[in-house]
Amino acid sequence: MSHQTGIQACGDVKDIFARARYGQYRILKIIIENEQLVVGSFRQPDESWEKDYDSFVLPLLEDKQPCYLLYRLDSQNAQGYEWIFIAWSPDHSHVRQKMLYAATRATLKKEFGGGHIKDEVFGTTKDDVSLNGYQKYLISQSSPAPLTAAEEELRQIKMNEVQVEVGVDTKHQTLQGVAFPLAKEAIQALEKLKNKQLNYVQLQIDMKNETIVLANTLHTELKDLPNRIPKDSARYHFFLYKHSHEGDYLESIVFIYSMPGYTCSIRERMLYSSCKSPLLEIVERQLWMQIIRKIEIDNGDELTPDFLYEEVHPKHHAHKQNFAKPKGPAGKRGIRRLIRGPADAETPTDLKSITCTGNNTLQ
Repeated sequence: MSHQTGIQACGDVKDIFARARYGQYRILKIIIENEQLVVGSFRQPDESWEKDYDSFVLPLLEDKQPCYLLYRLDSQNAQGYEWIFIAWSPDHSHVRQKMLYAATRATLKKEFGGGHIKDEVFGTTKDDVSLNGYQKYLISQSSPAPLTAAEEELRQIKMNEVQVEVGVDTKHQTLQGVAFPLAKEAIQALEKLKNKQLNYVQLQIDMKNETIVLANTLHTELKDLPNRIPKDSARYHFFLYKHSHEGDYLESIVFIYSMPGYTCSIRERMLYSSCKSPLLEIVERQLWMQIIRKIEIDNGDELTPDFLYEEVHPKHHAHKQNFAKPKGPAGKRGIRRLIRGPADAETPTDLKSITCTGNNTLQ
């Protein structure tokens, strides 16, 4: 959600942000004034970021007034310099001010550019946001979780995975999920796949921009499919599977979710797992693509011709069913059959039968 409080950055602030992203400033202090984001102060770098840190950050913090600080590191990523985003909310500030700054934090990050922010630190005391506090934060982020990696992954997936219940006339989302938008190029490629102008589409998640983008549309034969599966990152694959079954030639779209395991970060595994159901919802219900089979793999070597065929056309193993005694008719039963006990007297007919049998034996 953008602009949760309706507070936005004015034009002058956006100009300063643009210059800051190119490394002109070391620190920016942002405050909310007259329902706008305003630059309270700024400084250019003197020395390295570690040497500048405490002398630049701590004097800007007021005991009863929240604010935001953007502190530039010396490292860079693909988008430019990396920054630390500091949300300062002292314990003695007014509750209304705390709530206002908390609700506007996402807006400021969006205005500045989330791709430039490497770390986000929240503090209520100066020790929390000092250089020592920031280093403790980094240690805590890199330290192992109390749970194992597999347990933590499972917990995160269960928390974020989307489960959808579909009824006759209702459908609703039962758990929170991640529904990243599809890039225009990805939608166009899927449309071409549906119309059989392409036979393979690979999608990936752009972590920084939080979108699902097109990764690959190379023409792919069945023998080439294992080579399309990355060994160090997750992907979504849509493959037009051309084959024969029981004498019929078929062209079926198969969805393959590849996750190579623990070579990926927990965040990547969580996002791919959480985005899978919303992605398929869009593809099947909005793009009207019929997916014949959904497969999950962790290694491209699994995608042999026999494996794919058996996934699309699973064998129905015949088994002998145990005989089940049929139930009697409901309600009124038939005439009850009388069974003679061993002490019952024998009829003359029975005696005659025994006598004849005895005579035959003697002969």
